[in-house]
Amino acid sequence: MKPVRSTLQTSRRGLLLTGGALASALTDAPVAQALTRARDARGGVPGALQHPVVTRPADWLAVAEELDGAGQLGADGIVYRATFPRYDLNLSSYGVGGLVEASYAAFARYPDGRTMLMGDVVATESELQRVTDTVQAHELEQTAIHKHLLAHRPTLWWTHIRGVSTDPVALAFAMRACLNATATPAPREPDRTPPAGLDTAAIDTVLGAKGVSADGYRFSFARKETISDGDCVVPPGMGVTTSFTFYSAGHGRAAVSGDFVMTAGEVQRVIKALRHGGIEVVELHNHALSDNPRLFYLHLWAVGHAVSLARTLRTAGAATNLAATA
Repeated sequence: MKPVRSTLQTSRRGLLLTGGALASALTDAPVAQALTRARDARGGVPGALQHPVVTRPADWLAVAEELDGAGQLGADGIVYRATFPRYDLNLSSYGVGGLVEASYAAFARYPDGRTMLMGDVVATESELQRVTDTVQAHELEQTAIHKHLLAHRPTLWWTHIRGVSTDPVALAFAMRACLNATATPAPREPDRTPPAGLDTAAIDTVLGAKGVSADGYRFSFARKETISDGDCVVPPGMGVTTSFTFYSAGHGRAAVSGDFVMTAGEVQRVIKALRHGGIEVVELHNHALSDNPRLFYLHLWAVGHAVSLARTLRTAGAATNLAATA
């Protein structure tokens, strides 16, 4: 992991800070000041929504450098996204091992020159307060803290963050500092092997989408309507999606975890559909502070026959305004 620097520079030069000097130094750092100035900045026509612009991979090279080379630009050129799996943890829930949870950072650029960061940091219980202190020291917004799993080892927390700045490198540096507050290892390619024993073709057919093998078998679905946060339109790749991951649970069974993104009027229908199909409800919460429409996220867990679980997920998804994205 790279040490945290005290001054905002696009090069790697400058004083590097480690250990106890972190919090006191960052409170006065130019990176924090830049994010503070940008936090409430609103550009363009008053009341008008800013739509993200199309970018090129070259536009994100400095961001990638801050993130140890992690990340890639989506096919539509809108969202640059990097994931940081917690491969250092032997994560299990209810006896199902091999689970992989990851932090992520997603960036989108807007016509007025601002860049938005949305992310999620996976932290052990002993790491959580260090992450919180780092988020605050860098003047990012901490928008949610919660769990994604029921009984699990080790105990993990997920904290969502947001930042807006005219300097995307400052945002990437702040995200790197948050990751450095944990034992998150250097990023590497995920395991692309389909989970053993899963009929992935049948799951695809039920869900009406093609899953992706990446540390499990994963699906992502966007909402059909426009989502905004402040005056910025938030593209699905920033994390505003319904997502599921299927794992092999042995003996012909599958485990599934993930979450639904819903408006208030959809929540009870989704809960009813999930419970009717035997899927466990883990958490119901928000991920953002100022999204429009107001969105709620319901995390889930189940072990059973993969196709049966997929049918229940499809039924619950039909109660929401979703479109396939993967």
